[in-house]
Amino acid sequence: MRVLVIGSGAREHALVLAASHDPAVTALGCAPGNAGTAAVAETLGGDMSEPAGVAELAREWKADLVVVGPEAPLVAGAADAVRGAGIPCFGPSAAAARIEGSKAFAKDVMAAANVPTARSEVVDNPARLDAALQRFGPTWVVKDDGLAAGKGVVVTTDVDHARKHALTLLDGGHPVVLESYLDGPEASLFCLVDGRTVVPLLPAQDFKRVGDGDAGPNTGGMGAYAPLPWAPASLVDEVVTRIVQPVVDELAARDTPFSGLLYAGLALTAEGPQVIEFNCRFGDPETQAVLALLRTPLARLLHATATGTLAGQPPLEWAEGAAVTVVLAANNYPGVPRTGDVITGSEAEGVLHAGTRRREDGAVVSSGGRVLSVVGTGDDLAAAREQAYERVARVHLPGAHHRTDIALRAVRGEIAIPAHA
Repeated sequence: MRVLVIGSGAREHALVLAASHDPAVTALGCAPGNAGTAAVAETLGGDMSEPAGVAELAREWKADLVVVGPEAPLVAGAADAVRGAGIPCFGPSAAAARIEGSKAFAKDVMAAANVPTARSEVVDNPARLDAALQRFGPTWVVKDDGLAAGKGVVVTTDVDHARKHALTLLDGGHPVVLESYLDGPEASLFCLVDGRTVVPLLPAQDFKRVGDGDAGPNTGGMGAYAPLPWAPASLVDEVVTRIVQPVVDELAARDTPFSGLLYAGLALTAEGPQVIEFNCRFGDPETQAVLALLRTPLARLLHATATGTLAGQPPLEWAEGAAVTVVLAANNYPGVPRTGDVITGSEAEGVLHAGTRRREDGAVVSSGGRVLSVVGTGDDLAAAREQAYERVARVHLPGAHHRTDIALRAVRGEIAIPAHA
């Protein structure tokens, strides 16, 4: 099987690395890729921002399976174009990808499917904002209705901060979604979906704020770990039954069946799991941790998803233990990052590339905000965390920063789901 992965982040490096271990894979390509994927897969050119460009590359390269990593090409219709060329594609149609591309659409689907989620209101006119803000709080959740690369959300107890963020979005022509605040620890559950069948992966938790102790602004993600030692054993089954399957069934009933990876971002509240958001693709950085533990051959699994044959697949196999991902970010991220710095130690085991490129002289240099994801595994979360940070210490990028507390509270046993009142 010839597998083409679209994207250039650490998620895509994790995908091509996992696919490279599948005996069914005879050729691997990645477009546009990065300095890390180039060591595992053929780096391919072309315009990946346009659906037609993705389909054309897939045809020219004679791909048997296309795996679209990022959300933007999916929302734009890349999977539709690839399937239109007669090639199996792992990723939802543009219509189904609206589950991530429009929070208002996602809320409508959840309401129809009776899925638990935060109370919300869409504001598309600044004149209506102040009255709407009064209906929420004292913790305000303000979201960009569209795609924002993980940075379009503000959660604050300061109504002036909430108002300022909302006005910035509205002034840019973006509708705003206000939500009630959901208390409780957050979790991510990835589910393979082939239109109707749902196969969950391991639950994970990511860290969105830039600084230790969840300080500072939101980022695309500064780290993650899997599985969740503090979560009840029934969590995955409950989320699939109460949340994911009803949404999949509702999308199918609307003649927009979802095929690909449906990612449920959850708050585990005293009333049970509630949806914070849905994504239409593998999450980054959770993918780096989850795939480090998967033992089932990945490419065949993604091909079964793309071809509607998930129900016939054997149960997934997982390694014992845990995995921890720590993101190494460039100077000034999540602001405008400094780029062009030489990285040393980036080709070691467990180091996945994101914002990197190889210079003409052979040096690997930074080219984005989140530069590397460093993954550690172990018999338990403490051992996985220790290995991850040992590996981080061996990598050098001038001016880089990372969080030092990824998975720390879980290791200390400090995370608990609120008790029902």
